[in-house]
Amino acid sequence: MVRELTISLDGMGGDIGPSVIVAGAEIAHVRHPEIRFILFGDEAKLRAELEKSPRVADASTIVHTDVAISMDDKPSQALRRGRKTSSMWQAIDAVRDGRAQAAVSAGNTGALMAMAKVILKTLPNVERPALTAVIPTMRSESVLLDVGATIGPDEKQLVQFAVMGQAYARILFGMERPSVGLLNVGEEEMKGTESVKAAAQILRASDLPIRFHGFVEGDDIAKGTVDVVVTDGFTGNISLKTIEGTVRLLVSYLRDAMSRTIFTKIGYFFAQTAFTMLRARLDPNEHNGALFLGLNGLVVKSHGGADAAGIASAIDLAVDVASAGLVDRIAADIHLLGDVTSGAASEKSPAQEEAV
Repeated sequence: MVRELTISLDGMGGDIGPSVIVAGAEIAHVRHPEIRFILFGDEAKLRAELEKSPRVADASTIVHTDVAISMDDKPSQALRRGRKTSSMWQAIDAVRDGRAQAAVSAGNTGALMAMAKVILKTLPNVERPALTAVIPTMRSESVLLDVGATIGPDEKQLVQFAVMGQAYARILFGMERPSVGLLNVGEEEMKGTESVKAAAQILRASDLPIRFHGFVEGDDIAKGTVDVVVTDGFTGNISLKTIEGTVRLLVSYLRDAMSRTIFTKIGYFFAQTAFTMLRARLDPNEHNGALFLGLNGLVVKSHGGADAAGIASAIDLAVDVASAGLVDRIAADIHLLGDVTSGAASEKSPAQEEAV
């Protein structure tokens, strides 16, 4: 028997709001009939949507909130305006107090990160959380972190990212020892920032439960050279957005090419199955859901513009990691770090401190 899980949903988050959140919950509940939902937001709007989805209505509890965090709110503004009264805050707080096993929000990323850190705190021996995405590759899929939570991490934090990333990959991919690479400007040991080079030395010398590949370059991300790509939030966010933009560009080019002449249209007709498979593989909604690793609780960030299928994917991810006990696994692996990083320099340059 699958144990019952409760997922808290920020019903007001994202570009669209309650309609797409409830529709996504409907799809997810078909896949996971054992789960229940706590929906936070404007009760009248949420009830109107639940009337269209009796399946979700029967599995849901609504908690009314008066405040919805805007996609344009700065994290500091969101904390001041929505502390304890917003749908986003309440969804995360439900995880903290045990009413839910994971929270999902399509809202403002910066606000979600700030609230999650304040409410859930980081795990012992984790200095900073990492926002983690799963991306399609030529080989299969890879975990990419950090994609926006921590700017300018030092070597100790990069090592922590590596440990957290491999724990996540073990659950997602069913691997005993996922391969881990540090994103760099070259594979040579003398290249890269001081923190990246120092992190590589720590990982090579440690007895951590990972298979450290070494440095990887930008093109290795799409190749799927390693199962886990570790980098800082600035570079990771740019990498993720570049990948997403390139996918949209390729889809646009293919669409134009297939409609250019009568012959290409005929070719498209006979190759529809292949193009449908390609579209599904590249559809960002199929890979929607970035997870904050390193927190004492599970919070999944959905794309703000995700459709119902995308919201369902984010909920699927929340169910998977909650069922697998990801937080406990990360805590156990981080504990194995011991004194591995004790001799590493932790001082930041003024530029790094300002960026953080």
